[in-house]
Amino acid sequence: MPAATDKAPQKTKPISGTAARLHVQYASTIVKELQQELGLKNVHQVPRLEKIVVNAGLGKAKDDKKLMETATNTLRKITGQQPIETTAKNAIAGFKLREGNKIGLKVTLRGDRMYEFMDRVINLVLPRLRDFHGAGAKAFDRQGNYAIGFTDQSVFPELSFEETTPAHGLQVVFVIDATQPAHGRALLEKFGMPFEKGSK
Repeated sequence: MPAATDKAPQKTKPISGTAARLHVQYASTIVKELQQELGLKNVHQVPRLEKIVVNAGLGKAKDDKKLMETATNTLRKITGQQPIETTAKNAIAGFKLREGNKIGLKVTLRGDRMYEFMDRVINLVLPRLRDFHGAGAKAFDRQGNYAIGFTDQSVFPELSFEETTPAHGLQVVFVIDATQPAHGRALLEKFGMPFEKGSK
């Protein structure tokens, strides 16, 4: 039996030609480039995208059925998956919020659907933003995960004009397996994320 170190790393195993464009790019070129540029000894230390979580926080949706329906349609159209409802874990009297109240929606994307969604966000959605000068570089957490917010859903080309009323915001979180934020940013830059010029 060959030693464990002789096995091909899961990150770099061959993938089919029908896989998402960015998935193929990651496996064929990005892994090797990042390992060299970041000075990583082990290929398993190379940062990788684990999942993308798309959230729509709708605190007032408990009083607005139309808003919940619109947000559900938004997430379903832009991700290709049915969103799940999120509920309040604690009661907050100041916000008239009771435990169990519906407060939002979320979708978790993995695999090729995750890479396809990221491709559309980077190359179709962000360029449609008015006065866009680059993605903010301060939205990384300590683990290297990155979050980007949208004030309304009209920037997603999958939606018709009628489907953008009423307007609602949403957040896209790139969950990255990385040892530090700088490595998470390096990965997103390889995928084409347009960060603000001059930001570190």
